[in-house]
Amino acid sequence: MNLFKTMAEKIRSGIQTWLRIQPAQISSIQLQEILNYEGNAIKNRIWYRGDSEELNQLYKQVPGDRTRFWAAVPTKGMEIRKIHVGIPGVITDTLTDIVIADMNDFDLSARQEEWEEISKENKFKDILSEAITETLVIGDGAFKVSFDTTLSQYPIVEFYPGDKIDIIYNRGRVKEIIFKSVYHQNRQEYVLLETYGKGYINYTLTKDGRECDMKSIPETADLTDIVWSDNFIMAVPLQFLKSSKWKGRGKSIFDGKTDAFDSLDEAWSQWMDALRANRTKEYIPTELIPRNPNTGELITPNAFDNRFLQSDGAMDEEGKATISLVQGEIPHESYLATYITALDLCLQGLISPSTLGIDVKKLDNAEAQREKEKATLYTRNKIVQTLQETLPELVNIIFKSYDTWMKKPTTDIEADIPFGEYANPSFESQVETVSKGKQGGIMSIEASVEELYGDTRDEEWKKEEVARLKAEQGIAEVEEPEINTQIEEFPLDMEGNKIWMNTASQKP
Repeated sequence: MNLFKTMAEKIRSGIQTWLRIQPAQISSIQLQEILNYEGNAIKNRIWYRGDSEELNQLYKQVPGDRTRFWAAVPTKGMEIRKIHVGIPGVITDTLTDIVIADMNDFDLSARQEEWEEISKENKFKDILSEAITETLVIGDGAFKVSFDTTLSQYPIVEFYPGDKIDIIYNRGRVKEIIFKSVYHQNRQEYVLLETYGKGYINYTLTKDGRECDMKSIPETADLTDIVWSDNFIMAVPLQFLKSSKWKGRGKSIFDGKTDAFDSLDEAWSQWMDALRANRTKEYIPTELIPRNPNTGELITPNAFDNRFLQSDGAMDEEGKATISLVQGEIPHESYLATYITALDLCLQGLISPSTLGIDVKKLDNAEAQREKEKATLYTRNKIVQTLQETLPELVNIIFKSYDTWMKKPTTDIEADIPFGEYANPSFESQVETVSKGKQGGIMSIEASVEELYGDTRDEEWKKEEVARLKAEQGIAEVEEPEINTQIEEFPLDMEGNKIWMNTASQKP
């Protein structure tokens, strides 16, 4: 037994001798942030604007990798024309148009007519379109409700993009939303901070980061803090994606894509530079260059119709002067493959090429087209889902604010914001999809007409269309015969018994 313990101890000691695991040393990693949230918003906004001159100036000033296409400075004498293809702006505008086109009229549980007036007064659909675009580009934003009787008797709804607001959270709940408005007076810049909280609005005017008197500029001279009894904020934040870089803020669809946009611009710019460098060049011997008939001087070539390069006389054995055309070969297939790959990286996870009208093989059938639309549908559904949660809350806040302003008791308003079930890019595709649902027995004629035409036709026209379709298909609507179920009392029979009779059955 003692011998066994001795061997076990030797084995344990041997393992400890050659197998030694040292714990990891505690260390810190420091990263230098290039841009803050506001700076990143400015960068994304310039990409959306799509001006090549602004992009060139931006990347000359932003610190970072100088080998990027827009940041690189070419060697003198080897300059290249930098071209922006405008894909970021096209992606954003297309996604916005898809969502707005699918949105139907708001359906409120009460006060529908008042909402129609408020929506018309504020041009709400235009505000919503701007809000979707700004949120996709910047990352987030917020709707603000305010009142100005000199402009309207109804609530005024505005949208502020993420670079003009600050959101303060308390354990994950929105505590305050600070709206920033810039004013210029006497060549000085003032910033108005409107702090919207639960039951209050506070105003602060700043200049050069310091608080100053509200009467310094006429736009804020009459503003005073507001307090009300109900526990709600007259503002609603909006964000489609959550940022992994700034906690509590939204993520732009451009975040993580700017390098791909940069590569796409570089691929297209190099392709165009190769075309320019490989233009056809015409070499003409000196003795064949046209001359002025009066002076005998060589005629200067015209850049539009007779471009040529002067060369020495013929030096071959036969001494013949000939005109030669020279043009280099351009690897079009290589440039095209590079461009398509860069474009795929730009669109990946955001939108389908077919949605943007990019060639998707005309031989593809309808099913293949819909498969390629899935990337667009995923992004669209994410936006729609967020709007269906945010817009009912916004409508409720608008009416609560209006009732508070009118000194009336507030009540919750339920709103339904319906969106179309299909997001096909053309009416033909929509007809095909609805036809399959009708033939499969999962859609009625009424549902088919409603889905096809939606708000483009009024209710009376759709009823008439349903009647026409039913008549063409031989579906007749027959009124059901009425059955008298009432029991009438009849006189007594010969034996003195009462006779009871029912139209459906008779019993003695």
